[in-house]
Amino acid sequence: MIRFFAVSFGYRRREPVLSAVDLELPAGLTLLLGRNGCGKSTLLKLAAGIEQPDAGRVEVDGHDLWTAEVAARAALVFVPEQPDLTPYATVAEILALVCMLRGEPAGAAAEALALVGLDRLAGRSARELSLGQRRKAALAAALIGTPSHLLLDEPLEAMDRGARGDVLAWIERRRAAGAMVLVATHDLAPFAAAAARAVAVRDGGCLVVDPLPADLETRYRLLEQMARGDLPAAGRDQGRPGGSLRG
Repeated sequence: MIRFFAVSFGYRRREPVLSAVDLELPAGLTLLLGRNGCGKSTLLKLAAGIEQPDAGRVEVDGHDLWTAEVAARAALVFVPEQPDLTPYATVAEILALVCMLRGEPAGAAAEALALVGLDRLAGRSARELSLGQRRKAALAAALIGTPSHLLLDEPLEAMDRGARGDVLAWIERRRAAGAMVLVATHDLAPFAAAAARAVAVRDGGCLVVDPLPADLETRYRLLEQMARGDLPAAGRDQGRPGGSLRG
């Protein structure tokens, strides 16, 4: 489980993106929704330990991301929307480092690259790859080992049909194995049926809907509403930081 305790963060002084957010992210698939620029990617970066809160703290299975980093990050993977890979290292070198850090055999890198269709490009540097190929390389790194906390920002963007199917199958395997999977996406259809809950980000706060409606048509309408930034009517007064709407 990942927990936010009164987390506030902003890129500019006196302009918070998130304000005093309390949030629990348990096992299962959680959708992270809201309009562009609302703070979804920022929340993912805070959960991944890429950004440090201005106030409050983030814990992974009880370990503080900034005071117990090794324990907190051991089973955590983050796939950003815009992968920031070391530009002059080859894809094979990047994944070899990931294998070493996660205690996985070197052969796991080749298997991951083959799964995302980059095995023929293993010798290229990251700067020689297209955006879609860089995203595949970042996903290949995430595939190594058995992570129990997956943070994914638009994981299907720039993916061809075959790669989309492979990514969705991997997410489902990790979810079925008990992992916590947080997906920020505007592409609801591939994820709606398997999602256990949804978090909408708006005005510096989060609204949690848990559980989602069992009826798929009702569920999809609700998710579309949350993705547009229109909080459910019954939960508008609970749209404050950390607010929740129980199904």
